[in-house]
Amino acid sequence: MSFLDRLIGKPLSSHSEDEQKVGPFAAVPMLGLDGLASAAYGPEAALTVLLPLGVVGLSYLFPIMGILLVLLAVLFFSYRQTMAAYPTGGGSYTVSRENLGIKPGLFAAAALLVDYVLVVAVGISAGVGAFVSIFPSLTEYRLELSLFVLALVAIVNLRGAKESGIAFALPTYGFIASLGIVLVIGVVKTVIAGGAPVAVVTPSVLPAPDANFAALSVIPLALLLHAFASGCTAMTGVEAVSNGMSVFRKPVVPTAQQTLTIIVGVLGILLAGIAYLCRAYNVGATPPEGESYQSVLSQLTAAIIGKGLFYYVTLGFTLAVLALSANTGYADFPRLCRLLAQDSFLPHAFENRGRRLVYSLGISVLTFMTALLLIGFGGITDRLIPLFAVGAFGAFTLSQAGMVRYWQKQPATGATRASMFINGLGAIATGIALMVILVAKFTEGAWVTVLLIPGTVFLFLRVRAHYDAVHKEIGDVGKLDVVHLEPPVVVVPIKDWTTIAEKGLQFALSLSPDVMAVHIATQDDDAEALRTRWTRDVTEPLREAGRKPPVLVVLASPYRRLFNPLFGYLNELEQRFPERRIAVIIPELVETHWYQYPLHNQRATALKAALLLRGGDRIVVINVPWYFGAEGKRASFVEKES
Repeated sequence: MSFLDRLIGKPLSSHSEDEQKVGPFAAVPMLGLDGLASAAYGPEAALTVLLPLGVVGLSYLFPIMGILLVLLAVLFFSYRQTMAAYPTGGGSYTVSRENLGIKPGLFAAAALLVDYVLVVAVGISAGVGAFVSIFPSLTEYRLELSLFVLALVAIVNLRGAKESGIAFALPTYGFIASLGIVLVIGVVKTVIAGGAPVAVVTPSVLPAPDANFAALSVIPLALLLHAFASGCTAMTGVEAVSNGMSVFRKPVVPTAQQTLTIIVGVLGILLAGIAYLCRAYNVGATPPEGESYQSVLSQLTAAIIGKGLFYYVTLGFTLAVLALSANTGYADFPRLCRLLAQDSFLPHAFENRGRRLVYSLGISVLTFMTALLLIGFGGITDRLIPLFAVGAFGAFTLSQAGMVRYWQKQPATGATRASMFINGLGAIATGIALMVILVAKFTEGAWVTVLLIPGTVFLFLRVRAHYDAVHKEIGDVGKLDVVHLEPPVVVVPIKDWTTIAEKGLQFALSLSPDVMAVHIATQDDDAEALRTRWTRDVTEPLREAGRKPPVLVVLASPYRRLFNPLFGYLNELEQRFPERRIAVIIPELVETHWYQYPLHNQRATALKAALLLRGGDRIVVINVPWYFGAEGKRASFVEKES
């Protein structure tokens, strides 16, 4: 078994595609990790903004989370309708493109791609942040740990969609169960204590309100809107199920709707419980870059049950889910790239499935982009939050607006009017939230997303323009041109008379009687010795065989340039033979082991690249490889067989 088989798994046949389909049990870890994990960093993001209010800020968390829960409910019903209307995949790109037009669809796609990259980066950095809050001595290795987790998640996803869902099932359901138990215990204690429970482990002491806010009788609306915008990160991931409809087993729509119900239901309960208990136990955020940093969930869990075994179990599952929430981005980013590639807005290579029936190029690109983002921001979650929700809510808004247009095109009935109302409400609510996020977070980094999304759309359009131009030039040409079928004029660049050159020349002579062997002579070359050998070893044997011998052309190059003299000679041949193609045959030594590659002069590779860049529809480049050590291996094989 090869190393790649051990790392990623043996290749899967295309006939195995149905076996990779999943039900709700595997789909929740595959598509819901981002949404579920946002319960850990969404409330904390809002509390971080409220830090200047000190302990007073806790009283605003539950109302903010309440508004988000209403918005979550609206999105839940809206996306259930989207999945029913688009059972083959009702992602924001598809819905917007078909109902609003190509450019709105591309804006939705760009917003989603940006969001998925941030989903992976924020999830991993938040998971590592939770880990270093348990082991503060590892804080300085935050970035290295983030990159390690990124590589791990990428490898799991390269193994296949079904495998990723199964692999992440234990941490997902362990997180739901352990945190659910902690919240239930906390609520019971709070009720018994009349709303003022005693913490087992006292959380970090919240400071008094900042002097700028202490004298104010009314908290500035801008600060609350800022906190709401940060808390909106808890909403990301809701669209993942509708974008990933292709992974569900039949019946697709009911299975997807069950999955969405589980994800949204659990997320709503977790958000409500965390917001309520943070106020009851006086648990607030700590500065994310300080040495005393502790995540909100770490403080809340310790306050409710202490720092015993179950504390570490709960925090361990939380850490795993936060880090593995990147799986949602890995589930949907490659599929969206495939849709864009099918429409020629991304390179067609994104359509190809790898050895495990996953879109390997999309996974690789996502990994590379996320690594750059983590390195650029030092792996700090709070630095990424301002960029996070813009893409998600932009896609939400366009998708819901597209669904309104979809229902308008259907026959007017009571059901379609009700559906249109729900999607319209979703479009308005997410649109307002998007404007709040843009205004509140613009100066903190949201401007980057505002520029990045149109820039990505411009890239899509340029790729499509290129493919359109290629199709126009090489499209259907009609009947075969039977006029220009003369043998080509063949040019074989050679350095010396070797076995490699012999193989190239033999192939050239099988193509055409007009063969020119071209040698670029520098000061150090003995061209006369080559001419002598050429007459003896090439010209005479061919004449004896009744064949036309090739012409040896020696081009002087006093400045030791190799390519320019050859290109000049090719220009001469094009003028001398205006009706014939010029075939350039490049004999090349091919190493059998990767570590031998740097040991040889890579002129052949450079020459191929230069000829391709030079262009010209009459120039044909043909590679003739000579595999180092191949003859000995074949002889050994024949001996064993005999």
